[in-house]
Amino acid sequence: MVDRDSAVINQQTDADIRYLDPMDHVRLRPGMYVGGTDSRALHHLIYEVVDNSIDEALAGRCDHIVVTLYDDNTVSVADNGGGIPVGVNKDTGLPTLQVVMTKIGAGGKFGGGAYKVSGGLHGVGVSAVNALSERLLATVYRDGFEYQQEYQRGVPMGGVEKVRPLEDPQLTGTVITFRPDFSVLELNDFSFSTLAQRFREMAYVTRKVTLTIRDERVRPFPRETTFYFEGGISSFVRYLNANRDALHSVVFAERDIEIQPEGKAPYTIGIEVAFQYTDTANVSELAFANTINTPDGGTHLTGLRSAITGVINRYARKAGLLKEKDPNFSGSDTLEGITAIVSVKHPAPSFESQTKVKLINPEVQGAVSQVVTEAFNEFLELNPREARRIVEKCSISMRAREAARKARDLVRSGPSLLESTTLPGKLADCSQHGENAEVYIVEGDSAGGSAKQGRDRHFQAILPLRGKILNTERARMDKMLDNNEIKALISALGTGISEDFDVSRLRYGRVIIMTDADVDGSHIRTLLLTFFFRHMQQMIADGHLYIAQPPIFRIVNGKESEYIYGEAGMSETDILNRALHRYKDPEKLKISRYKGLGEMNPDQLWETTMDPQRRTLLQVTIDDAAEADRVFDMLMGSAVPPRRRFIQTHARSVRNLDV
Repeated sequence: MVDRDSAVINQQTDADIRYLDPMDHVRLRPGMYVGGTDSRALHHLIYEVVDNSIDEALAGRCDHIVVTLYDDNTVSVADNGGGIPVGVNKDTGLPTLQVVMTKIGAGGKFGGGAYKVSGGLHGVGVSAVNALSERLLATVYRDGFEYQQEYQRGVPMGGVEKVRPLEDPQLTGTVITFRPDFSVLELNDFSFSTLAQRFREMAYVTRKVTLTIRDERVRPFPRETTFYFEGGISSFVRYLNANRDALHSVVFAERDIEIQPEGKAPYTIGIEVAFQYTDTANVSELAFANTINTPDGGTHLTGLRSAITGVINRYARKAGLLKEKDPNFSGSDTLEGITAIVSVKHPAPSFESQTKVKLINPEVQGAVSQVVTEAFNEFLELNPREARRIVEKCSISMRAREAARKARDLVRSGPSLLESTTLPGKLADCSQHGENAEVYIVEGDSAGGSAKQGRDRHFQAILPLRGKILNTERARMDKMLDNNEIKALISALGTGISEDFDVSRLRYGRVIIMTDADVDGSHIRTLLLTFFFRHMQQMIADGHLYIAQPPIFRIVNGKESEYIYGEAGMSETDILNRALHRYKDPEKLKISRYKGLGEMNPDQLWETTMDPQRRTLLQVTIDDAAEADRVFDMLMGSAVPPRRRFIQTHARSVRNLDV
């Protein structure tokens, strides 16, 4: 009950209710349309435009897409598709180009005539890009002419202009040139490598379409990369497994499945699957719907997994490789070591959100399962030697899973790792937990001692680790759980691991890796990143993992001092020389090089690396899980030649970074 005599009752009035034009709503709530305002959202603008060009390719009207990066974060996306129509739209009376570019809910993907399959579904993508652009120029080539219309923050600056007749009247296509509006989005730069990784995926999934990315910001010669793959997702699997020993050739299937819903017209789903087992313990899965990567999977990935498990169990029983009293292989047993890609083309896909992270069409699961079951059954029957190798790998996985279960049970039944005083890595916990708490994973007892003394005990915990942790890229779960440092790490974070992993149980909002600025420190940091990527990837995806940035040098000038931090691509000598250039008499300065965190006293460590008001943290993200998987496998896996080639190729960069 509210005491009306002592409380002020605020009632809504007519004046409190506002109507926002949809384009204004995009600018007010960009997270609903492009996933936020950060660097990922910035790159998502390009993906939305490129997805439209890919839709033209799926319709058979486009075979070349060119993305060009210019100065000042201007970007253009050009394709040789049919060109956006420029006539008068029957529903609005406006030029169709203007409708497409400025009206949320407008597009050619609702009636089923222009596009049988497309990634754009809601008529949101390119109009949202327009709303979030300081300036956008749409250029269309069709009907023998070049047309243009310019917009500022989604508002047309004039009508559709008929610029000139084309020398080649058969030329068609669209060029969208835009500069993001950084009064709405956070100021970031487009990353060539991030875009290149995304377009490589798209070129694999969209066979026989050429994707070019060109960076005009690089002078004097622009940087350019072109992707074109005849082999599609089969080639993609071979690319991902280049540094692994495959147990068999790639299993590939491509079929159209007709769906007959009750009381509705039938439709067809196009399905492609490709997978291959390797000698590793890692699982690499990618799922695409209408060429769009769905990182959270969905019904297409569920159908693939269940079919593979069912086929292997039935084959193993039939071939006598699983005895009558033996239990069936679990899903984790049959998926260990697999690299699998599933791609579906659906006329009406349903996603969880506009950013399309998960496919939810229920009928897709059965369709994918049918295709995989038929193709995999045939492969196993025709290749009995490879089939036996696959079943043997599943058996090894099952035994390792059982050993890991026993190890977990032993950990659960023993004394709490958090309360143990005999652990090699002793946790100095904080008094608060949750979103604002943070734990520093520190290299060695010396640095751990300084960190414990320098920290704020209310929200900062310290977990020192002795030596280099186990390389989890090469270790099975039972071996990991037998490692004291890994056990201490798992228990301190509170999430569990493997089947027990639950990111919602994470005891700290930030998990911060803090290692020395030397070769050993870099190695330990890489080992920790490998562990988190392979076994706690959701923690990275949710933005909980960070890397501390301690200083390399301290310059003392009389009573004043300055800390010098590292910069990517620059050697320590270059960094120091640039800092010394500011002083009139550098020879009188006292310069200290911090080789280890233990060389700093607690006050210095707090001031430079742990104080939230002054420190710099690097947040660890995964922009491309497939590429991250490949790099971790190359650098931390068992195959030596790929790692040697990488080191030899990047030796100059390694020296410059002093890692």
